[in-house]
Order: sequence, then structure tokens, then C-alpha cells
Amino acid sequence: MIKLLEKRPILTIISLVALLIFPILDILEVSIMEARNFISAREMLVDSNWVLTTMSGEARYQKPPLPTWLTAISASVFGLKNIWGLRLPAALMVMLLGSMVFTLSRKLKLSKNQSLGNGLIAVTSLYVVLIIFEAPWDIYAHAFMLTGIYFLVKILNAERNSILNTICASLFIGCSILSKGPVALYVLLLPFILSYIAIYRKNASSKTWSLSILSIVLGLFIGFSWYLYVRYADPATFSRMAENETGNWTSYNVRPFYYYWSFFVQSGVWTLPAFISLIYPYLKSRVSDLKAYQFTWLWTILAVVLLSIIPEKKSRYLMPILIPLAINCGFYVDYLMRKFNGLRDRKETIPVYFNFGLLGTVFLLLSVAGIVSPFILEGVSWWLLPLSIILIFISVILLRSLIKKNFEYVFMFSLCALIISLFCFTQVQKFEIPWQETSINNNSSNTVATFEAFESKEKLPIYIFDVKSPEMIWASGRILPQIYDDKAVLLPPEDKFYLLVFEIEFSEVSKTLQGYETEYQFTIDLNKVPKTSRNYTGRKRAEVFKVEKLDR
Repeated sequence: MIKLLEKRPILTIISLVALLIFPILDILEVSIMEARNFISAREMLVDSNWVLTTMSGEARYQKPPLPTWLTAISASVFGLKNIWGLRLPAALMVMLLGSMVFTLSRKLKLSKNQSLGNGLIAVTSLYVVLIIFEAPWDIYAHAFMLTGIYFLVKILNAERNSILNTICASLFIGCSILSKGPVALYVLLLPFILSYIAIYRKNASSKTWSLSILSIVLGLFIGFSWYLYVRYADPATFSRMAENETGNWTSYNVRPFYYYWSFFVQSGVWTLPAFISLIYPYLKSRVSDLKAYQFTWLWTILAVVLLSIIPEKKSRYLMPILIPLAINCGFYVDYLMRKFNGLRDRKETIPVYFNFGLLGTVFLLLSVAGIVSPFILEGVSWWLLPLSIILIFISVILLRSLIKKNFEYVFMFSLCALIISLFCFTQVQKFEIPWQETSINNNSSNTVATFEAFESKEKLPIYIFDVKSPEMIWASGRILPQIYDDKAVLLPPEDKFYLLVFEIEFSEVSKTLQGYETEYQFTIDLNKVPKTSRNYTGRKRAEVFKVEKLDR
């Protein structure tokens, strides 16, 4: 099977990503990070704010615009309300990332088989998939930077077309900076350079190093050009936002140095193989290319150390570490494909049986649950039934291959089972939640789930008290000007208007709206879960008031 897929490795990676991600692009709710990106994309198309980016009419320079540009272009094709189309560019970045893991592995002189495995491990790592929903800027920055690194390796290897390679490296490094500032420079490019110097320094000449440095310098110029323009066009706002952003590095989400030490867990189904691949004394004598293994091992470790130095820490910042980790994990997977059938030492075989035996068992249980679900859950698609039956066969083949020690089949059928399991999960997610019928759509509670309720009301401008809910602004389909910003009151010029107020703001409203009469209208609740759920958030629930200025 591997031999068949080897003939079209890039197509294999792209197809797997399409099967894995495309069916779920419009299933999950729009996250807070996505909402900010989508709002800015909408205002690019509607208000032409392509360079001086905005969110609900207010300047938003905290993040560079390239991902938003690509999102806006996709929205112009698929429509501003098409969540699948809005998320498509981020999914394409996963395809790019997987393809670049493969091509970079080939440049490290790894076999086609192993390189393909590296790419497949990368795109099926848990947080690589989740990151396109939680933080759409990150996947762009790291996919572009990895592409830039690929061209840097071509330069360092003194391959032909050095000028073209220099231009491409500069362009993609610049695109990475235009996606999320210097993040990928620090956590992906810097540890790559340090690792390359440590392991491959003798392979590069002074000329190739000079071209590489030139590429990085040109990339910095391209990437920071937007920042320089915004600094010139709107200096006061830019300086204030830059100060807040840099202040967060040392005072926001501060975590201990060891916070990232469980980074390999973010690999999801590859957690145990990823961990074993990091045990250098064990694997160094078993890999196909010791130098390449030392390089990816050091690249991974240095990335973790560099991230750990920064006081501000979030789990999603670990995503770029999964890139060198996927290549590093590939050495262990390649070893198992070559030698597992002949292994007799239980210390080596037990972890494999445990990891993939557990996976096969979980997939088997999920398939049984999938078969039962259409009969006990109203609204679940009957497509779940044949998919679950297919999953049973795949799970059985996976476990049977494990018993027969055919690791090549174990690897491939684990990927197949993962794809089908995720697709089955999306089918379950589509069924109607009973609580919504009795709560969100219950007229007696005067609570609605959309902004359509305004259509039956008096036509008045709509304001928001404070921009605390990007999801609410995105759902409104319009700009919602705020009247309270950094303790400064910006009262509307109109005598009558609607005002969205969140629960945490009630104490401030009465102080701010002195001289106005407020009348409660209804509540907008965008939550898809009941209030008893830990995923319920007050940020998605707002009371709507009709506000009218009192006659003096």
C-alpha cells in the first residue's frame, strides 16, 4: 500500500488533508480568534479596509493582514456567510505544511517512504488540525515559514537556480511575518538555523551562507513593510497597540518554565511514538540517517527551550514544535516499518502493542457507538451507519495487522480509521440538541439565537457597550460601534438606539447612560450548549436595550 502511495506523495498528503478536514470545516462554532479574522475580512470587502485593518470599525493592528486578505478573497468567492469557504484558506495551509514536511525531509536525504510518513504524521497531529479553528493566523505563519526554510536548505545545499531559491525563501519568510509577526522567526526559523549550524555546518560554504542571510534580510524587509506603513499612517494607534502587545509577553498568561514539557501530547494519536522518538540514547543506533535524526531532535528541543523562556505561554503556541517533531517521530515509525516484524525484545514491542492496540480498540468502540447512535439520537444522519460498519472492518484489520506485526498496514489503517472516526463525529455533531428547542427558541423567555429579531422592531442604529465578544459582532453581520472604550465614553449622536450589554457590564451601564431611559427588549444567546455546560460562556449572551435620551 505504501508503495502505491509513494508514486504520488504530495497528492496523497493533499488528499488525506481534504478527507480529514474538509467535511468538518463548517461544523465547529466560530471561535473568538476566528471571529476577529472574519470580521476584519468582512470589513475589507465591505469597507475596503485592506491595509489599515479594522474590527467593527475600530483599528486593529495587533495582527498582520495576510491571513485576513486570503480569507477575504475566499469570502468573495464563496460568500461572507459561508463558514466553509472562510475556513478554506487555513485548510489549504495545512496541505502546504504537509507537502513541505515531505519535501524538506527529502532534502535531508530521507527515503521517499519515510518522507511521506513524516508528512502524514504532521497533518494528522492533533493540534495541527485544531489550530485552523482556534487561531487561524498561526497555521499561515508556520506553513509559510516552513516553505521558506525549505528554500533555505536548497540554498545551503548549493543547488542550481540559487537566485530563484533566494527570492522564494525571502518571499515565504516575508509572508510568514505578514501572517503573525516574528513568532515563526523565533520558534521555527531560529532553532532551525542553530540546529543546522550544529549538525550540517560543514556542508555549507561561505557563499551559500551569504545567500541565506540575504534571503532572511529580504524576508524581514517584506514582512515588516506593513508594520512600517501602519506606523507611518496611524502612529498614535499603532504605538498604543504595540505597547499593549509587547506588555503581554511578560504579564499575560504567565506560566512556569516547564509548562511546555508535555508538548508531545499535542501530537494526538502519535503521542507515544513522538515521545519514544525523543529518547535519543534508544533511537540513535536504530535510525536510517543519524545526522538527520540529530538535526530534527535538536531542532525540536531548541524550539521547546526557546518557547519556554518567554513568560507568556499558551498551549496553541506549541503548534510549530509539531513540525520538527513530526519528522523526528518519522524516524521511529520508519524503524518500526523496517524492523518490527523481527523484534523480540518486549521492551520494544510492548509500547507499540499498547499504543496501536489502544487506538484500534478505541476506533472499534467508536464504530459500535456509531451504529447505535441513529437508533437512539433523533436527527443523527443515517450516513453514520455505513461509515461505522466500514470503521469496524478497518479497526479489525488494524488490530489483525498489529498481531501479525505488519506495521506498514498498522500505520496506514490507523490513518484511515482516524479519518472515518472524525467524519462520524461530525455526523453526530449535526443532530439537533433538545435544549435549544426549549430555551433558545422559547418565546416566553424572550431569548433568540440570531439578530433577525431586530427586523420586527423599530428601525434604529445598533451599538455595543464594549467590544468583548467578537463572536457577537461576527453574528450581527454588521459593524457594531462601541460606546465605552478604555474607560472613555463615546455616546452615540442619535437620541434613540439599541444597545447590546453583556452581564459583566451591567454595573457600568447605569453610570455611563445617565440622562437616558433604557427599556429591555430581548436577549441574544449564541451559545449552542446549555448554561450548565462548562463550555457555556457569557461572552456569547447579550441583553438588548432600547435606549432613549430624556428630554431636558
